[in-house]
Amino acid sequence: MRKLAAVPVFSLGFRPFFLAGAAFAALAVAIWALWLYGRMPGVQPVGGMLAWHRHEMPFGFAVAIIAGFLLTAVPNWTGRPGLKGWPLIGLVLVWLAARLVWWLPVAPSLSLLMQLPFLPLLAGVLGRDLVAAGKRDNYPILLMVMLLAGCQVMTLWGIFTDDAGLQRHGVLAALWLVGALMSVIGGRVIPFFIQRGLNRSAQRATSAWPTRVLLVSGLFAALTFALGWQDAPSLWLAALFVLMGALHLQRLWRWHDRGIWRVPLLWSLYLAYAWLVVAVFAMALWHAGRMPQQSLATHSLAVGGVGGLILAMIARVSLGHTGRPLLPSKAIVAGFALVLIAGLSRVLLVPFSGLGLGLSALLWCAAFGLFLLRYTDILLKARPEPL
Repeated sequence: MRKLAAVPVFSLGFRPFFLAGAAFAALAVAIWALWLYGRMPGVQPVGGMLAWHRHEMPFGFAVAIIAGFLLTAVPNWTGRPGLKGWPLIGLVLVWLAARLVWWLPVAPSLSLLMQLPFLPLLAGVLGRDLVAAGKRDNYPILLMVMLLAGCQVMTLWGIFTDDAGLQRHGVLAALWLVGALMSVIGGRVIPFFIQRGLNRSAQRATSAWPTRVLLVSGLFAALTFALGWQDAPSLWLAALFVLMGALHLQRLWRWHDRGIWRVPLLWSLYLAYAWLVVAVFAMALWHAGRMPQQSLATHSLAVGGVGGLILAMIARVSLGHTGRPLLPSKAIVAGFALVLIAGLSRVLLVPFSGLGLGLSALLWCAAFGLFLLRYTDILLKARPEPL
């Protein structure tokens, strides 16, 4: 038992959760696409396939990656030891049990209850270290993890009571919370990665107000989804999304450096973040009556933004934290391109052809499959000894 707790994959949070999250990303989307095209007619998880897909992409896939990143970043921010060994194994098993129980012949209430412990446990681990170290500037991140837990309760209650509207509100609020969290984390690490990757001098400090406004507006947007205010077009909500889009664009303009286009670990992050701009302006267009389907904005965020940022981030973080050179293989560079094209296919082709969804799913699965192909060995093995 001691040997299991000491294996490298359980030495820090990013290792097991990046592996599990990437594997689940490919598997879950493959299952969803096969079911949509009638290739899995007899399979039904608790609540049905739509409820499962709605819940598992934010609360299964995205949350696993968020956990891996924060369980690695918070020790760096606080100087306290990160979760490892059996406590980390236990947290991984809680996440894994929640994924498996959807498909087991147990009472629906038990299946849904099994989903609940993970996010509160994660918040407890992170909060303990942040509070002990007095890192109040990171409390908003902790708040967003706790709000995600609230969105999950709303979603699961909607599944349990067969309330499709409540399910949808909870899931969309969670998705936009994940987008807000990505904008906070991206605002910290993307400029740093550009600076390090291009050997540039540190940028001059700018006013913190745009970042604060972006954070508050992102949280407020998530709240409006939870309350159902996004169910019908509204000009004042269109103005909110225009404000968010302008702030995201201002960031992209400030971060831009021609050198990023020569470095795959940088352009992948930059283009994925640009999908956040597409998503918020698409929402503004929907509220202004200029776009027929709100789901196009939703999937701009989910596929291009969240999917693209996650793949780029886990590729960069995995290399950096295992002591490898920051030089991704050609396969993972192809994965960066594939997930971005998956976003384009989901948004631009689906309104005109049913094949667009299948193509998007195939490209998504291929992108995360390439990550697993190239990074499984890296994440399982110990950090190489310096020469």
